[in-house]
Amino acid sequence: MLSLLLIPTWGVVLIVVAAVLVVLAVAVVCWYVRCYNALKSLINKCDEAWSTIDIQLKKRYDLIPNLVETVKGYAAHESTTLEKVIAARNSAISAKGDEKIAAENALSGTLKSIFALSEAYPDLKANTSFSELQRQLEGIEQELAAARRYYNGVIKSFNTKIDLFPSNLVAKRMKLEKRKYFELDDAAERQNVKVSF
Repeated sequence: MLSLLLIPTWGVVLIVVAAVLVVLAVAVVCWYVRCYNALKSLINKCDEAWSTIDIQLKKRYDLIPNLVETVKGYAAHESTTLEKVIAARNSAISAKGDEKIAAENALSGTLKSIFALSEAYPDLKANTSFSELQRQLEGIEQELAAARRYYNGVIKSFNTKIDLFPSNLVAKRMKLEKRKYFELDDAAERQNVKVSF
């Protein structure tokens, strides 16, 4: 006790200032770690959401050749349309990153042309294989739409987090950039597809 009384006043002030600085340093490190982990968690969610879309796209890619083969039997002279669908599918399969979104939008547009053919060919419309393939494709498209909504929600959270202060300081240090939403490029693609049998 006596030793504390012997410490000059400026010494006590230095000890208090040092203690405050240590507490502040620990608080800053804890904040940085928490912010870093939150950003890493969002990165993982973005990757998981994209993976879910990729799985649905794979299902769609696998279904398209069967659909094209079924249509070929009824509309053989529509080979240009069918070739466009296959070319769009192959382009979408090989696309990466942001190009994948544009390729998927192009594929969706060409798929509409196959269903438009069914209007011109009543026998195709009545074909049970075509009807079943169309039903499967519609189911996949619904699952894909849900996956896209989830992806866009996660991307919104990620982009917001890297924009807001003070987490943007950590994001800049991590060299994170905004990710693009899965959007339709063309206003015509925003229209509902009319499929009737």
